[in-house]
Amino acid sequence: MRGNATRGYGVLILFVITGAVLGGILGEIILDIPALSSVAPYLVHQYAILDLSPVMINLYVIKLSFGFALHPNLISILGVVLAIFLFKRV
Repeated sequence: MRGNATRGYGVLILFVITGAVLGGILGEIILDIPALSSVAPYLVHQYAILDLSPVMINLYVIKLSFGFALHPNLISILGVVLAIFLFKRV
C-alpha cells in the first residue's frame, strides 16, 4: 500500500483535476504542431458528457448564476488516467 492510507480523496481529486487540465493544455499545444495535423482533430475533439444549463437566482441585491459543463477531449482523459496511475504509484 506504500502510504495510500494516509492520503485521502482530496489528494486524488487534486491529481485528477491537475491531470485533466494539463491534458487539455497539451491538447491545445498539439493543435499548433504541423507534424500532428492529421491526428490532432481526433485528439482534441471535445465530447459533451455533462452539460447543465445555467440557473439564475435573483436575490434583488445580487444575481447568482450556477451551471456546470464537462467537455473533455481524448488527451485530457489520458491525463486523468495518467494522474490516477501516478497517484497509485506514489
